Amino acid sequence: MRILVTGSAGFICGYLVEELLAHGHEVVGIDNYSKYGKVEKSYDRHPRYTFVEGDVKDVALMRRLIDGCDQVLGAAAMIGGISYFHELAYDLLAENERITAATFDAAIWAYRNSRLRKINILSSSMVFESSDRFPSREEDVRKCPPPLSTYGFQKLACEYFAQGAFEQYGLPFTVIRPFNCVGIGEKRALCDAEVVSGNVRLALSHVVPDLVQKVVKGQDPLHILGSGGQIRHYTYGGDLARGIRLCIERPEAVNEDFNLSTPVSTSVLDLAERIWRKIHGGAKPFRHTSDTPFKYDVQKRVPDVDKARRLLGYTADTSLDAILDEVVPWITEQVRLGGI
Repeated sequence: MRILVTGSAGFICGYLVEELLAHGHEVVGIDNYSKYGKVEKSYDRHPRYTFVEGDVKDVALMRRLIDGCDQVLGAAAMIGGISYFHELAYDLLAENERITAATFDAAIWAYRNSRLRKINILSSSMVFESSDRFPSREEDVRKCPPPLSTYGFQKLACEYFAQGAFEQYGLPFTVIRPFNCVGIGEKRALCDAEVVSGNVRLALSHVVPDLVQKVVKGQDPLHILGSGGQIRHYTYGGDLARGIRLCIERPEAVNEDFNLSTPVSTSVLDLAERIWRKIHGGAKPFRHTSDTPFKYDVQKRVPDVDKARRLLGYTADTSLDAILDEVVPWITEQVRLGGI
C-alpha cells in the first residue's frame, strides 16, 4: 500500500520507514527538518520512497501528498525529553495542535475525496502521566486523571481528534502509544536549551543518550535526575517499528488503540548501572548522585501489553542489554563527532 508518513526524518520514523519499505510498501515522507536539521537516511534513494521537505501545517501541501495514499501515519510533532515539557510548555501544545489539526484536515478530505482508508496517530505513553493503575491498560486512559504536562495533555488531545474525526466523518483510525523508544539516530535537537548536569551538558533528548554521553565523558559520580527509582519500559526502535507496521496493516487494528512496549520494567538507576558496566566494565566502581528532578518527572509508567499481543500477535522482545550493545557504541561515536 501507499503510506504517507509525517515527520519521516525523525528518530522513530528512521526505523519505521525502513520497516515499511522492507515489507513492500510505498512510502511518501514529509519533514521540515526542524528538530535535527537536514539529515541523511539510509532509505533516501529507495525506489519506493518519495521525500518532500515541507511543513505538515500546510494543509494544501498535505492534500497533494495524501491524495492517492491508502493510509497516513501522523508522527510529526515537537517532541523531546523532559526538559521540553518545561522550556517549551506553550509551544509544544500550540504547535502540536496545529500539526495535528492539519493532518486530520487533510486525512478527512482524502477519506471523502480520494482513496484514504485510515489514519494512524502516534500518541505517547505520557497520556498515562497521572495514572495510578498499573499495569495501565488502553482503556485506563479515559479513567485516570488527565496528564499534568502540556505535552501529555496534547498527546491525549490527538486521541480525541481521532475520536472526533471518526464520529463526525467516519474516518477510521488507530491510536499507537510507544513507550520509551531507544535506538540509534537520536541526536541533540536544534532547539535544546543549555542545561548542566554535574560537569556535563545534558543531551536533552531522552535518558539513555544523556546517561551514555555523561559516562563517556568521564563523569564520576554519575548524575541522575531524581532518585533513580523512576520505572520505565525501554523499547527497541526496531521492535516499535514492527508494531507500528502491524497497526497499519492489520484489519484488527481499525478503530483501536495499542500500547506498544516491552513488558519489562527497569528503574533509571538500574539502567544507569548497566550503561556504566557496558562502558567501564569492572574497571571503575559505579557511583551516582541525584540531581533535583524536573517538575513533570513521572515516577512510574508500566503498560499492559496484552491487547497488542492478542489482536496483532505483537511482542517487543529485544532485551535492554541487546539494545545497549547497539546504542552505546553509536552514542559514543556521536560524542566523539560532536553530534551529542
